[in-house]
Amino acid sequence: MHRVGVEIGGTFTDLVAFGPDGVSIRKVPSVPARPDEGAFAALAASGLPTAGIGEFIHGSTVATNAVLERKGGRLAFLVTEGFRDILLLQRHDRTRIFDLFYRKPEPLAARADTFEVPERIAGDGSVLVPLDLAAVGPILRARLAGRYDAVAICLINGFLNPAHEQALAAWIAAELPELRVTCSHRVTGEFREYERATATTMSAFVQPVVDGYLGRIEEGLARGGFNGHCTMMQSNGGRVPFRAIRDNPITALLSGPAAGVTGAVRQAGLSGFRDIITLDIGGTSADVALVRDGKPDWARETKIDGLPIRLPMVDIVTIGAGGGSIVWSDDGGMLRVGPESAGAAPGPACYGKGGTRPTLTDAHVLCGRLPADARLAGSMALDAAAAAAAVGPVADAFGRSAVALAEDAARLADGNIVAAIRLVSTERGRDPREFALVPYGGAGPLHAARVADALGIQTVVVPPDPGVVSAYGLLVADQMLDETRTRRTPLDEQAPDTVRAIAHQLMAALKARAAALGLEGAPEFEMSLDMRYVGQAYEIDVPVDLAALDRLDTATLAAGFAVAHRRIYEHGAVKGKAVEIVSFRARLRLPQGEVPALRLGSRSAPPPQTIRVFEDEAWVDAVEIGRGAIAAGSRLAGPAVVTDTTATTYVPSGWTAEADAHDNLILRRSA
Repeated sequence: MHRVGVEIGGTFTDLVAFGPDGVSIRKVPSVPARPDEGAFAALAASGLPTAGIGEFIHGSTVATNAVLERKGGRLAFLVTEGFRDILLLQRHDRTRIFDLFYRKPEPLAARADTFEVPERIAGDGSVLVPLDLAAVGPILRARLAGRYDAVAICLINGFLNPAHEQALAAWIAAELPELRVTCSHRVTGEFREYERATATTMSAFVQPVVDGYLGRIEEGLARGGFNGHCTMMQSNGGRVPFRAIRDNPITALLSGPAAGVTGAVRQAGLSGFRDIITLDIGGTSADVALVRDGKPDWARETKIDGLPIRLPMVDIVTIGAGGGSIVWSDDGGMLRVGPESAGAAPGPACYGKGGTRPTLTDAHVLCGRLPADARLAGSMALDAAAAAAAVGPVADAFGRSAVALAEDAARLADGNIVAAIRLVSTERGRDPREFALVPYGGAGPLHAARVADALGIQTVVVPPDPGVVSAYGLLVADQMLDETRTRRTPLDEQAPDTVRAIAHQLMAALKARAAALGLEGAPEFEMSLDMRYVGQAYEIDVPVDLAALDRLDTATLAAGFAVAHRRIYEHGAVKGKAVEIVSFRARLRLPQGEVPALRLGSRSAPPPQTIRVFEDEAWVDAVEIGRGAIAAGSRLAGPAVVTDTTATTYVPSGWTAEADAHDNLILRRSA
């Protein structure tokens, strides 16, 4: 039986399959309006019989797009009496402090659709005001019946005591069974009411869309005789069955980027690189993440359309610097690249699909880094004349030639990517020079060496067929579940006992969830604590060694906090300053085990030839060579353009490229 991973990007849909004949890949254009059609087009192109697929693993931006486009279900929001405006008040920060017309992000549930419920749970979890369903039930029925698709419930301190949320959910299920219900304690077990309310409404808002989308995937597979399992990638870098995604769909908001990090970690690790910075540049965006000792950094919060989401996820920074990013001039006459993208339709001008606006891909074509005879995704021809026609008007406005303006745009994109990498490295207390850069996606290897130059990084590791690394990541990802519980605990002599007690509770809860989802295997557990000085507004992550849980003491906890604090803030323990634990995080992982490595899809390559590339304001000779023509151990000096079926790698002057035994292409600065 085959295991198939399908990842839907903004421009291309990628497929990687493991089967009796090894690893196979396919890349087809995405269908933005109907992403499931892109998935089935990739399956059809692969030629694999649907009945022979044992597991279908998916990564998609359908949940993210539903939020960005505000195309979710009709949503009602139930809150504790007195908290009707929680989504409108938000926080006091301003993301654009000099914008006189700044408006806070629009919540997903309008005030007119927010209803108060008389009840109150205290800060210690006790009941202050009981929930009287006999009194509130008729009112809710009148307000909810026939008007909504979904209901989000977020009651004050519901994460401490979910009894009232559970009672409301049970009542709605019995009285209004047509409504989907989402409770905050099922979405996140953390404090901070606004962030918890936003996460709950977002999960409820996208649930009808995600449920329908996954249903179409399942129906399409069933028509082909599929009788296997369907799983989906989460933002935390692990996969779960479709059923779990339906229950809490916002866990899949960053499924595609997280899959790429997972695939890059596995492939780079084969060549001994465990401290890496990943760089995923696709058609729409550039995603960067930092990995230490083979484990990606975690983030507690991200924002989608300005709305905060507090869930455990891979710490990924995304910017609008993809191959389809538009090159334009702002009102002040400054050159810009992105964040707007040409996407898959019409795409860059050089795709010949009707696009007329210049993009980053057009810039690379004009500079020779994407040869005019290249075939994207193995078949798509490039139109250099269309690229020049698109870039020309912008170049004229700056008094530059088209090729010089194209190089300016590429350099500007490099600078934006460098700034994004510094967000996950230097601003997290990490020196990027201590890491290797691992680029992938269709455009990642085009920018990697010059980005590495700017950061002082000495080594770039380009995986084989880098354009499908995210789809490969789907197949190598472990099954994974997370649990978080907020319990403010002072760091005193009793703290280790509290950590042990809650650790066992969280692990038991994770085991129960795994059993309910039908997950099998020997689980591995990880745990960390959110800690801070009393009075601080932000917490830092402190890992806990579960193997030494029985021997854990206060001094060990304090030392771990001091080390983590020093790494970020350049100072550790503050004498006399009290420390507290705020939240407890646990993760269950079911390891994937041995899986095939990603290898070059094709080793056939035309003879090397000399081409011209634009580098440092001048045309220079460069060698164009197929990736399959570079034998393991042989060394290629830049400038060079290395092509394969899914991506093109640019080796600038001053760099060398060498293939290794795992088909990774290792780029290094020349001495």
